[in-house]
Amino acid sequence: MNTKNLVLMALLVAVGAALYLVIPGYGNGMKPDFMLTMMFIGIFLFPDRRSVFLLGVTTGVISGIFSSFPGGFLPNVIDKFITAFVIYAAFVTLKNISKHLIGATVLAGLGTILSGTIFLSIAIFVLGVNLPFFALFLTVVLPAVAMNCIAFVIIYPIILGLVKRTNFKTALSS
Repeated sequence: MNTKNLVLMALLVAVGAALYLVIPGYGNGMKPDFMLTMMFIGIFLFPDRRSVFLLGVTTGVISGIFSSFPGGFLPNVIDKFITAFVIYAAFVTLKNISKHLIGATVLAGLGTILSGTIFLSIAIFVLGVNLPFFALFLTVVLPAVAMNCIAFVIIYPIILGLVKRTNFKTALSS
């Protein structure tokens, strides 16, 4: 694993954490998870199993630490880890489509839906948090999908432009 790639992945996670902390919560302290956006960008730049593992674990732990959801640490770690590998598999399978901004944005939106569904399922059904799944899905997950897609459309081309100007070896710099 290249040290430069590790540094760029760490920067992506750090930016995601900063965005996560700055964004105000809504609906009982829920907030969109911009760590997902940065995790998806990291997966698209470095689509290999070790990088995906590191991105999934680090974003899950950091999201879990900063989570305002009751009992949110464990669901964050599990949901980010599963989502990272599902998006990795989808990215590798749909490589031609996901290299374009629209395809990558759709993949990020679907990943956000998957992440939110896994998170809420674990929090409600496994941990026994007494909250309505469907209401939270409508009021938290769907707005998070919209916000993450907007953030992805803005941030992804900027990061691609920066990566192309450097000598980083990424999946998209060729």
